[in-house]
Amino acid sequence: MSTVAANLARVRDRIAAACARAGRPPAVELLAVSKTHPAPAVREAHAAGQLLFGENRVQELSTKSAEVTALSGLQWHLIGSLQTNKVGDLLRVGGLALVHSLDRERLADELQRHLVRLDRRLDVLLQVRATDEATKHGCPFGEAPALLGHVQVLCPNLAVRGVMAMGPLEGDPAPAFVRTASLCSDLRARSGLPLPVLSLGMSSDLEAAIAAGSTLVRIGTAVFGQRG
Repeated sequence: MSTVAANLARVRDRIAAACARAGRPPAVELLAVSKTHPAPAVREAHAAGQLLFGENRVQELSTKSAEVTALSGLQWHLIGSLQTNKVGDLLRVGGLALVHSLDRERLADELQRHLVRLDRRLDVLLQVRATDEATKHGCPFGEAPALLGHVQVLCPNLAVRGVMAMGPLEGDPAPAFVRTASLCSDLRARSGLPLPVLSLGMSSDLEAAIAAGSTLVRIGTAVFGQRG
């Protein structure tokens, strides 16, 4: 068994154990975050049954996806901040399945403009800022209902599937995760949308994220090792 395959098995065991402790079925999706790791690492993970992969930067996503385009069933998620001038490049990525980082109306409008021209739809998550850290991107919690409403009314080619947030760099992540889960529930009630995806948790805090209700964890280091 390769190192990546062994790491994936350990992470899947952690997810199953966290679900059991939370009294949840083991249905949390694992997104393998391959940022800064080369295409052969993606191939190793794919050989071990992993199909969902995430990248932070559009350029790296474009390059890497082209290198592994022959891999069957592979899907890509963009999890990093998206600049409006990169939207066209992003939408050319084969296998793009979900964008986690919709955080402002201007970006929604730019995505909508390109999607209309391409006659396609795109699944997205609202990224919210769950901590006060200046390095974190995301829509403020209080502005999330208006952003969702804007997308519902003016961006019909965007399908909001849920919410994404990052935990704090230090300290207990549980309060930020619980608050984000509560926001997702509130947005679900306000909008009438199912919003089934709650993207919370990384290598160091996936257990707290699952306890709070995360349905998708974004795991990089625990799968691929330290960044290349």
